[in-house]
Amino acid sequence: MKQRRRIYYSAEQRAEIWDRWRRGESMSSIGRRFERESSSIFSVLSPSGGIRPPERKRPSQALRLSEREEISRGLGVGLSLRTIAIRLGRAPSTISREVGRNGGTECYRAVASDQAAWDRARRPKPCKLACHASLRRTVSAKLCRKWSPEQIAGWLKRRFPDEEQHRVSHETIYKSLFIQARGVLKKELLEYLRAKRTIRRSRHASLKRDGLGQVKNAISISDRPASVEDRAVPGHWEGDLLAGSRNSYIATLVERQSRYVILVKVANKDTGSVVSALIKQARKLPRELYQSLTWDRGKELADHQRFTLATDVDVYFCDPRSPWQRGTNENTNRLLRQYLPKGTDLSIFSQAKLSAVARQLNERPRKTLLFKTPAEKFAECVAATR
Repeated sequence: MKQRRRIYYSAEQRAEIWDRWRRGESMSSIGRRFERESSSIFSVLSPSGGIRPPERKRPSQALRLSEREEISRGLGVGLSLRTIAIRLGRAPSTISREVGRNGGTECYRAVASDQAAWDRARRPKPCKLACHASLRRTVSAKLCRKWSPEQIAGWLKRRFPDEEQHRVSHETIYKSLFIQARGVLKKELLEYLRAKRTIRRSRHASLKRDGLGQVKNAISISDRPASVEDRAVPGHWEGDLLAGSRNSYIATLVERQSRYVILVKVANKDTGSVVSALIKQARKLPRELYQSLTWDRGKELADHQRFTLATDVDVYFCDPRSPWQRGTNENTNRLLRQYLPKGTDLSIFSQAKLSAVARQLNERPRKTLLFKTPAEKFAECVAATR
């Protein structure tokens, strides 16, 4: 069998690879830049889990190569270590240790000593999770509950504001997951992250776009009151239809101020079934907490006027090809894919099961809520209506 030639990248090429990866380019795109296969790009990115390694730098106080050359020349002409130290403006003990650890006065060589010092300087510090077992167990338990690293870090900061040993950054958690050489968090915990990837992707990677639906007599999102836009008052919701396999669907509703989510079982995606299910759900909430609903241009809400007549809830629609205008719901749907992955047959879930999934999501702290949970925030809204 023909052996494949090993591909090497220079330091400059590796730096360009990392720059392009950080900007959100795919491995295939980066590979085309160097006229190589994407697998060779993966071999550069994967050892550090897609997280760019920090650039190594020599400490400013360390001996430089030029100084080591002066040491070598001085030893060659028989100068004492103290004399060499005075010429270099260094402590005699510094020169003595330098010569002693690199072969002594007879075998000292400047270039070899400089490289040896660079190699010895590679002393990776154990990360915080490796040093604190209780913190590691807490992080692992929250990951198993499908909390994101950022949610965990924010919750720890809020839960232990004055105890530094019980707090850790989300970057440390990500690095411990994706860089398995650290040996801190088990690789199996990656399964609990929202994105099922083996390496970390850039936040600039491409985003999905929704299709265009035809809805008659639709009220544009531009006509929505300003109080809805600035989240000044509760009771304004965003909705969407989440698709599964075998033509199965569920409706997702998210309250804009609290990010509280409700999942609604629907028989299928025809407008009659969806609107009827939404009407039934709307009647379970106080009128003060259900004042408007913002949807995309999907045909499943073509009968929106029947919904408004039955519930007295105004319905607003996003502009064509602009699902980002109801970004709260879009972000929540991404979170829901941890519990209901693409390809799941959603018809097998009862309303009780869907409510249990929603409860788990509502008990996850959110960065935008200063790491309070949607359940806490929504409870405050309910209390204010009484």
